[in-house]
Amino acid sequence: QGFKDNLHAVFCLAENAVGPRATRPDDIHVLYSGKTVEINNTDAEGRLILADGVAYACKDLGADIILDMATLTGAQGIATGKYHAAVLTNNEEWEKACVKAGRNCGDLVHPLVYCPELHFSEFTSAVADMKNSVADRDNTPSSCAGLFIASHIGFDWPGVWVHIDIAAPVHAGERATGYGVALLLSLFGGASEDPLLNLVSPLGCSGDSPPEDMERDSKRRRLV
Repeated sequence: QGFKDNLHAVFCLAENAVGPRATRPDDIHVLYSGKTVEINNTDAEGRLILADGVAYACKDLGADIILDMATLTGAQGIATGKYHAAVLTNNEEWEKACVKAGRNCGDLVHPLVYCPELHFSEFTSAVADMKNSVADRDNTPSSCAGLFIASHIGFDWPGVWVHIDIAAPVHAGERATGYGVALLLSLFGGASEDPLLNLVSPLGCSGDSPPEDMERDSKRRRLV
């Protein structure tokens, strides 16, 4: 789409099969960030590789904006419903941008509570830097799961971190919806050379009326 900035896509993938080296309760892992994690829930495994992914983006790629998107928690569907993904971020402007981008493209998004000073204590461990699952599942578990990921770049990191939990809206019954593709294109469209994506992007736009040729182009595309 003619993206003009330095863009990386990091795929956090792992084989989730039982074997002699499988993660067991009470294991302690040293993650790529250097922080230690006590395993108290082997079903909360996705956040482990996501934490490595954001740490890699920060340390090795030098990213100043990191967005992670995953089907992370079943609690997301309870927190924001079946049609809205949940967004958690350290930046209010980007929270608003995600919501607006979702409305512009149809991949709806709603904010979660971002409050690490109250919620990260859910991961307190006596033997490691943190556990991998919360102590109290009634205390905003989707927010906490996102905070687990953020902790591996640090809550004092000066860049923009955005976490989008898409567990519920990625499927409708037994069919996949493709949720997230349009959201990313809309959110980052202001840094694209595509005039339609410039129109729908909530970031990097002046808010002025689009040029006449851009309006013509967007009308033509909507007809296709």
